[in-house]
Amino acid sequence: MKILVMGPPGAGKGSQSSRIVKRYNMPSISTGQMFRDAYNKGEKIGVEAMKFIKKGELVSDDITNEIVRLRLSEEDAETNFLLDGYPRTVNQAIALDKMLEGMGSKLDAVINILSSHDVLFERMEQRRVCKQCGATYHLKFMKPQEDGVCDICGGELYQRPDDTHESVERRLEIYESKTKPLLDYYDDKNILYNVNGMQEFDKVTDDIILVLDTIYD
Repeated sequence: MKILVMGPPGAGKGSQSSRIVKRYNMPSISTGQMFRDAYNKGEKIGVEAMKFIKKGELVSDDITNEIVRLRLSEEDAETNFLLDGYPRTVNQAIALDKMLEGMGSKLDAVINILSSHDVLFERMEQRRVCKQCGATYHLKFMKPQEDGVCDICGGELYQRPDDTHESVERRLEIYESKTKPLLDYYDDKNILYNVNGMQEFDKVTDDIILVLDTIYD
């Protein structure tokens, strides 16, 4: 099973992806997390990527394609994986198709999580992330037991630089202009499945599972 989870920033791609990878026992390939990890380690590719991320802009195709290519070449991604945050442009999608074709593979399904801009602003501006383990919280819907402290590891919670109002606004503009055309790209391939992301979190998960179970039954 090789799938891609799409949707605008704040639609819940990361949280839903975490549930999917656990259910189907597959590795999650998140470009955002890979860039943050590389940045925290002081690696050049992470430093370069963060220059884009802090402005709420997409990381350049060359940098993004390279970090994905390296990840897909690892043994655990040979038969199963979930892509979160990549591709975000049609050019990246074409590059991904070529990578997978070279590996004798292809994407099986693209799950697109739908949400309104008002909901997205509320979700992202109140999102907090653990500096230590990466766990995600929401100040309204999923509060930590202790303010500013991760329930899982006790790490410090912070607001990502790309979750400020200005960055969110910019990210949504970029999504509309560059990422949305991907929907047509994958719809033409007959592998696009839309899911209502404005439902209760568990209901969104159930709908995604229903799609995947139907495809792989």
